[in-house]
Amino acid sequence: MDPRTKMLLEAPVTRTIVRLALPNVVVMVVQASIGLIETYFVAKLGLDALAGMALVFPLFMLLQMVSAGAMGGGILSAVARALGSGNRDRAHELVWSAVAITVVLGAATSVLALLFGPKLYAVMGGEGGSLKAAVTYSTLVFAGAIPLWLFNSFAAVIRGTGNMFFPAAVVTIGAVILIPLSPLLIFGLGPFPQLGIAGGATAVLAYYVIGCATFMFYIWSGRGVLKPAKLPPHLSWAPMRDILRIGAVSSIVSLSTNVSIGVATGLAGLIGPAAVAGYGTGARLEYLLVPLVFGMGAPVAAMVGTSIGAGNKKRALHVAWTGAAIAFGLTEIIGLVAAFRPTAFLSLFGSDPQMLATGSQYLHIVGPVYGFFGGGLALYFASQGAGRVGWVMMVAVLRVLIAAGGGWLAVRYFGGSAALFTVIAVALVVYGLANAAVVAGGSWFPKEKTPALVPQPS
Repeated sequence: MDPRTKMLLEAPVTRTIVRLALPNVVVMVVQASIGLIETYFVAKLGLDALAGMALVFPLFMLLQMVSAGAMGGGILSAVARALGSGNRDRAHELVWSAVAITVVLGAATSVLALLFGPKLYAVMGGEGGSLKAAVTYSTLVFAGAIPLWLFNSFAAVIRGTGNMFFPAAVVTIGAVILIPLSPLLIFGLGPFPQLGIAGGATAVLAYYVIGCATFMFYIWSGRGVLKPAKLPPHLSWAPMRDILRIGAVSSIVSLSTNVSIGVATGLAGLIGPAAVAGYGTGARLEYLLVPLVFGMGAPVAAMVGTSIGAGNKKRALHVAWTGAAIAFGLTEIIGLVAAFRPTAFLSLFGSDPQMLATGSQYLHIVGPVYGFFGGGLALYFASQGAGRVGWVMMVAVLRVLIAAGGGWLAVRYFGGSAALFTVIAVALVVYGLANAAVVAGGSWFPKEKTPALVPQPS
């Protein structure tokens, strides 16, 4: 057995989670911060540009969450379980299966976003300058969906082997290059053309193309645990099904977060563009929590998946509860700080009074329950590792029903954003508690049903 796989199976749980999570949390925070830093530069272009990015952000984060957290989680889980069971050939085959799935999904993403994105932004409240900015940014970013998908899929393959450091290094170095490149292209400094909001999208696209090429070189150079074939082999359905059965269901979970925030953005649009910008900016902190928890969720999923593959159910559950406790603590602290000092975060992106007022109200109400969101999300990633995501998907749908349906009723009958944000907070609490109940109830290890006794003919 490879020493890295053995470590996932035998090393002390808490210490191993923390050690593997540290570089992964750094990479996820850096990756999420890229969008925040870019928003800071785009905000200098005016309120329309800021509102335009707020409209695109839920769809872009949906792509990130599905490609990295959902399908990426399916890839990570399949690779980890294959290595845990000692089936290295299956793990190698999974790499090419992941590439095939990713290319198809990346192409479909580009087509759907380019065809229906503008209509969606208009429904969410975009109009005039804000809608034009949203369409410009969206067209460039989603035209390059295939390299973005491959970037996250290759990172998931590497994390499935227990290697969290290399993806962290690639993302961090890429951010060091991207952060100065973005303002150069937005404002046209030096020899660079002034592209406005399109410059930010161009810089993001370049980041994913270069990162994708780096991951490909690492995997096929044989420097890691896996050594897949140089050329695509004849692919069978079984490994692709192993990825898709987790990734497809997990995509519904990813969709739930974005649907909830997208619907709330649309409801905030009833107030006006400044309210959309305020809520969209405040909700970015919730989006920032997703990659933060994923930073811990990836090693938790890898450890759970490897333990499940090796038949060690007790260790798998120990890993899950430990990861959930850590995630709850970290996200709760962040939520409380944001609730007490909302303008410290919001003022990074603008000074419009209405934007600050709406964003502060959101963080005052929703921030103190972020811990439930973080803990529930960590248990979702653990369930991915276990290969059991049916029940956590149903919990995610329940959250959407509460946030979207309850939010609509709150705005319609109570007529204010405070009622809307209260419903969103309730939905997060339910999400965390229900996921804990699902794992505690034994959903990972359903009992085998005893066959019915059929009388035998005499």
